[in-house]
Amino acid sequence: MKLAFTKMQGAGNDFVVLDGVSRRLALTPEQLRRLADRHFGIGCDQILLVEPARSTVTDFRYRIFNADGGEVEQCGNGARCFVRFVHERGLSAKPEIRVETAAGIIVLRLEADGEVTVNMGAPVFEAKCIPFITDSEAPVQPLEVGGATVEISAVSMGNPHAVQLVQDVDVAPLAAQGPLIERHARFPERVNAGYMQVQDRGRIRLRVYERGTGETLACGSGACAAVVAGIRRGLLDARVRVSMRGGDLTIRWEGADNPVWMTGPAVTVFEGEIEID
Repeated sequence: MKLAFTKMQGAGNDFVVLDGVSRRLALTPEQLRRLADRHFGIGCDQILLVEPARSTVTDFRYRIFNADGGEVEQCGNGARCFVRFVHERGLSAKPEIRVETAAGIIVLRLEADGEVTVNMGAPVFEAKCIPFITDSEAPVQPLEVGGATVEISAVSMGNPHAVQLVQDVDVAPLAAQGPLIERHARFPERVNAGYMQVQDRGRIRLRVYERGTGETLACGSGACAAVVAGIRRGLLDARVRVSMRGGDLTIRWEGADNPVWMTGPAVTVFEGEIEID
């Protein structure tokens, strides 16, 4: 089967984007893994599938598959690339679109300067909804990892995150700890492990070990989760610049049940076709 694709990136988080509107696509986990493979396929952190809306209140359906072939609920950097893709392919001319995801409806807006703003929805802290196994709803909780105890903040941005505060993200034990946190028994649906360094009340540095993918150059939902966690701990203001290895995002949250707003770049890298069995 010959498959047309677009390679895109948002702050270094890279994607293979597929048009499932013009042509119905149903790929197997093995085919998805082949597309994501950086040696034998195209190479990406995630595959994004654009599909027709299934309701009258949305413009499109948006599906996300990790490099291991598993489908996940949310991807903030991918959402920004989604907007640019549907505009560049002529699938929509609307500056603001409503998109159905596995985590619910999100609102995406293409800004005049070319950046994209995403309404990521309100964060979820209720443990059973993250899901996170605990007897406490405290904003900071201990987690046993590899014989040590770390303090994490568990939050869902449509997908689960465990955020911990570190002094220096460059030397954070992400490679050793990340896989252990991702598959920790207290996170029954696995989790994204975030490492946050607070520079001041309006700036943080961040690294994220993503479930099903490993460390990525950027993570949009992870940036939202980190800022929310920092605000709840009294460390950050409502508007925060998040610096990751692939670039910067601006995150804004007014607290309580308000949505988290994320603004950042979305870039088309190249287009092509691949033969896939």
